[in-house]
Amino acid sequence: MNGTPLQRKVLLANPHGLHMRPSAAFVDLAGRFSSSVTVHHEGRSVNGKSLWDLLLLAAMPGSELIIEADGPDAPQALEALAALLSTPPPEE
Repeated sequence: MNGTPLQRKVLLANPHGLHMRPSAAFVDLAGRFSSSVTVHHEGRSVNGKSLWDLLLLAAMPGSELIIEADGPDAPQALEALAALLSTPPPEE
């Protein structure tokens, strides 16, 4: 890595938005990577490894989020986290 954070724009696919369950899944997945993770939404930036920070974004379905990862496994983190947010959950 050259020290520049990687970013990816995603549309939030969960029909209920970024509520407790998808936020917890995101934090769990982000915690598996050593890279720092930041999520940007409507001018706000939060720590992607903090459940409470993510919930503060109050992102609704279809919201555009920017995921930023910085560290040795940033490409892998970005790929996994973007896939998680842009894939609709299975039917319950």
